[in-house]
Amino acid sequence: MSEHVPSRSARRLPWGWIVVVLALLAGGMYWWSSDANKPAAPKGPPAGMTPMVPVRVQAAVSESLDIYLRGLGTVTAFNTVTVRSRVQGELVEVLFKEGDSVKAGDVLARIDPRPFEVALDQALGAQQQNEAQYENAKRDLQRYQTLRKQDSIAPQLLDTQAALVRKFEGLIKSDQATVDNARLQLSYTTITAPIAGRLGLRRVDAGNLVNANDPAGVVVITQTQPIAVMFTLPENDLPAVREPMLAGQTLAVDAYDRADMNRLAQGKLLSIDNQIDIATGTVKLKAEFANQTDALFPNQFVNVRMKVRTLQNALTIPAAAVQQGNRGAFVYVVEADDTAAVKPLKIGDRSGERVVVLDGIKVGDRVVLEGTDRLRAGAKVRVIGAPGATGDQTGGARRPAGAPGSARP
Repeated sequence: MSEHVPSRSARRLPWGWIVVVLALLAGGMYWWSSDANKPAAPKGPPAGMTPMVPVRVQAAVSESLDIYLRGLGTVTAFNTVTVRSRVQGELVEVLFKEGDSVKAGDVLARIDPRPFEVALDQALGAQQQNEAQYENAKRDLQRYQTLRKQDSIAPQLLDTQAALVRKFEGLIKSDQATVDNARLQLSYTTITAPIAGRLGLRRVDAGNLVNANDPAGVVVITQTQPIAVMFTLPENDLPAVREPMLAGQTLAVDAYDRADMNRLAQGKLLSIDNQIDIATGTVKLKAEFANQTDALFPNQFVNVRMKVRTLQNALTIPAAAVQQGNRGAFVYVVEADDTAAVKPLKIGDRSGERVVVLDGIKVGDRVVLEGTDRLRAGAKVRVIGAPGATGDQTGGARRPAGAPGSARP
């Protein structure tokens, strides 16, 4: 009788199952321990409830709004004169102080006058000689006329003497012109200010020989009272400027500093250039400022604001409230039940931080200034600063300008 011997595969089968079971147990233990250590997920709001979005609002108001055009400008001296010597000579005296204000006619410097005094004396001497000969020729002419009446001389002698008198008359006029020119050259040795203004730095010192019409000159005078500002505006703004000017209105112009924060001076529009710059699409304008306090300095950069008109009873809102979408401008409006609604707008003029609304909302509508990034139509909102809340107690309404505690959004 033969003995049954189990196969090799039958002998290894229980151990394989044991390994599989142990692996499954280990995996289950690891999953249970990691899931137990996870932090509990925050619970969301109950179904059907949406968190309120905090927003800051401001009411649309009806007001008078000044419309300004803005441009970049450069201060320019109303007149600039380089004072030059008109004669050649030694500069013997400088009578001005750099940076001083002068009036027209004030003496600035003197050139050695002695050579020009000598020339004047020579001209006067020549004039006296010719005047003496002229007087003698006139007396001879009178004698010749008497003799001719007596038929004692030939007519040719009378004509010759008359021509000689006319010759000396011409010499007298020429001598007078020479004397006048010598006096004029002598007057040029005193250099005076041709205009009123402020002096620059001295360009030549006393003791130097100056030449007539030297390009460098003696000093430069800039007229700063009044002073001008040259600025540019886009060509699209040209009709808004020309219409009031043609109607005889004077447009007010304000000059602000480089930071566009502090007003430096107030003036008026003087003129408009006669052509548009095709390279930039802008037109140049010139404004005049009295500049009594010297707040404006030649070649200074300024920001210009020019008032072109005033809108009466205009519906305005803060420009920060206006949003742009695929269909154009719109705003979020907070309804009476504290839900947000989207209102398409038709925008008009803008002045500073205010914009005119032509259509879309009405006076008193509360437009959202802050918090629009989380808003959707129909969303519940919580107005920050509304009555009963901490902070501003105005409900976001706009205070009149200058009211205590008023603030821009």
